[in-house]
Amino acid sequence: MSPSSKSSKREQSHHRIVEVASRAVRRHGCAGVGVAEVMKEAGLTHGGFYAHFGSRDALLVEAIEHAGGVSSAMLDQRIAVRVQEGEEPLRALIALYLSDEQLAQPEEGCVVAALVGELPRLEEVVRTAASQRLDRLVRRVASALPEGAQPALAGVIAGALLGNLQLARVHGDNQEGRAALAAARELLVSLFIPVGET
Repeated sequence: MSPSSKSSKREQSHHRIVEVASRAVRRHGCAGVGVAEVMKEAGLTHGGFYAHFGSRDALLVEAIEHAGGVSSAMLDQRIAVRVQEGEEPLRALIALYLSDEQLAQPEEGCVVAALVGELPRLEEVVRTAASQRLDRLVRRVASALPEGAQPALAGVIAGALLGNLQLARVHGDNQEGRAALAAARELLVSLFIPVGET
């Protein structure tokens, strides 16, 4: 096997581990991510972990960054489509963030929603990675605010999005959880989007 094919195989394995871990972080939080389980799901041996990562925290950092990048890009893309169709940006953001899909598939959703309750207890390097994703969510909300809105609203709305998604997940992927999301969407739109905006 040539050095380049060895490197390519290693990169593929590394990416697979990060993919598996990023889904696990979003579904279970950092506390629920075990190295042995991640490696098994990635189809690799537990012993091979340290050929890719210096520690479990190093894996968690990469998993958070990967999960955040993927979910942010998808959210931005979906918002752009809705805005192009004439929807107000903040309304689109609220609708997509508090969607039934986020409730049903947490492993594909926002990593911040999975980790916000854990943030104070995470190791510093992991907490920093998660905090950066939280900051990005606040900036994303800020970019969708109606013209003339107070900048501080971005943090308030981001907190409302995170809290309401977590509350719905406590209820579960069922009628009660979906009803909680629907009520939150309606109320947030009525509070933060001026009457007459589409």
